[in-house]
Amino acid sequence: MLFFIILKMVEKYIVNKGNFTYNIILAYFSSTLYFKQHWLKGSYPLFETLLLNFLFLLFPILIFLLFFENRAFAYNSKILVLLSAVTMCLCIAKPFKLDMGFIFDLRYIPFIIVALFGGYKNVLPLYILLNIYRFYVGGEGTLQSFLFATSILILVPLYSKRFLKLDSKSRIIAATIISFLTMGFYLIILGFTQGSLNREYWFLTLNAFTTHVGVMCINMILIEKIITNIKNRDRIMQSERLNVVSELAASVSHEIRNPLTVTSGFLQLLNKSKTITKEEKQYVELSLLELQRAEKIVSDYLSFAKPQSDNMVYSNMQEEAEYTKNIIMPYATMHKVEVKFNFKNSLFKNYDRNQIQQCLINLYKNGIEAMKEKDGGTLFIDISEKKQNIIISIRDTGIGMTKEEISRLGKPYYSTKAEGTGLGMLMVYSTIDKVKGIVEVDSEKGKGTTFLITIPT
Repeated sequence: MLFFIILKMVEKYIVNKGNFTYNIILAYFSSTLYFKQHWLKGSYPLFETLLLNFLFLLFPILIFLLFFENRAFAYNSKILVLLSAVTMCLCIAKPFKLDMGFIFDLRYIPFIIVALFGGYKNVLPLYILLNIYRFYVGGEGTLQSFLFATSILILVPLYSKRFLKLDSKSRIIAATIISFLTMGFYLIILGFTQGSLNREYWFLTLNAFTTHVGVMCINMILIEKIITNIKNRDRIMQSERLNVVSELAASVSHEIRNPLTVTSGFLQLLNKSKTITKEEKQYVELSLLELQRAEKIVSDYLSFAKPQSDNMVYSNMQEEAEYTKNIIMPYATMHKVEVKFNFKNSLFKNYDRNQIQQCLINLYKNGIEAMKEKDGGTLFIDISEKKQNIIISIRDTGIGMTKEEISRLGKPYYSTKAEGTGLGMLMVYSTIDKVKGIVEVDSEKGKGTTFLITIPT
C-alpha cells in the first residue's frame, strides 16, 4: 500500500514539471503501477504467458540433455536448430496480446542464441520459418517483426566467430547485452510507428526489457553450464584413457625391449662372423634393420610413460622450442613451408624435456604435412604468456579439418593421414595432460588449423 502512495506522490510531482525527462520517468512509474494494479486485481494472464514462454525456452535444453548429449557434433547442430524452431513457433503461438493490437513474445531469444552459436548457416532456416509463421498469424506489428528479424539475421551472425572464441562468462555477458540492444532497437521501431506513446507502450517497454534480458541471461547460464560439463567429462575420459595407455606402454615396452636388445646383440656378433655366407650375411643385416624399426616403435610407446626424473627440468621452454624448430626446418624447406617463430615467455614450469620436445615436433610435423597438398604454406609458432599460463600456438595454412575429425583427435589409432597410426597426436595429448595443460583445436576446412596449448605454471 505504501508503495502505491509513493508512486502517486511522485506522479503528481512530475506532472507539474512538463519536462521531457520527467515525462519519461512518469511513464516508467505509471507502467509499473499499471502492472501492479493488474496483478492485485487477480488478473494473471501476463504472468502465465511469461511462465509458458520460459518453459518453451527450456524445452530444447531438456530434450538435448536427455536424448542428444552424446551424439556427434553435426547431428547435434541439426537437432538444436530443429528444437529451436519448435520453441520459436510455440512462443509465437502463445504471445502476450496487448490492447493496442501488438503481439509480444520471447521468440527472438532462441533466434539470437542460434545466430551467435551457429552463424548464418544455422540461423537462416529459423529466419524463414519465423517470418512465414508470423505472417500467417497476422495482426499489428507484422512488418516491424519482419524488419527486426532481418536486422538480426544480417548483424548478429557477423559477431558469431568472435563470440565463440570468448570464455564462458564473457559469452553470457555478450549474449545478454545483444539481447538488450536488439530489444531496444525493436521498441524504438515500435515507438516511431505508434506516434503517441501511451501508458501501455511504456508498460510493454518495461516488461520487454526486463523479461528479454533476464530470460536470455538464464538460458545462457544453462547453456554454458552444459558446455562446461561436456568439456569436463571429455577431459576426464581422455585423462583416464591416457593413464591406461601410459601404464600399459611402460610395462609392455620395457618387457619387449629386453629380448630385442639381446637378439640385436647376438645378430651383430653373427654379422661379424667369417664363417657365414654372403647371402646369410644379407639376411642378418635385414633382420638388424627390422629390429631397429621394432625398437623405434617401442620407443614411441615409451613416450606415453610417466615423465622420467632424469629428463625433468624447470625452464621457460625456450631451449626446447628453438631446438625443435631447428630440427624441423629441413623438413619444412623440403615441403616449401615457411616457418615463422616467435618466443615471448618468462614463466617457468617443471616438465619432461624429451616428452615436450617430441610433442612439439609431432605438432610441427603435422602442420607441415597438412600443407603438402597445397604445395607449401606458412607454419606460425608462437610461445607467449597470459595470466600465469604458458600459451603455445601452432598454426598452419593447410587443408584443415572438420569438427568430426577434431573431436576424434587424440584417440588411439585414429589419424587424418592415410599412413598415420594416431600415436603422434595421442602422445601430444598425453604429454600436455601430464603438465596439467589443455589442448584446444580450431580448424576450418581448406583454410588451416590452429593448436592452442595452455599450460598453467
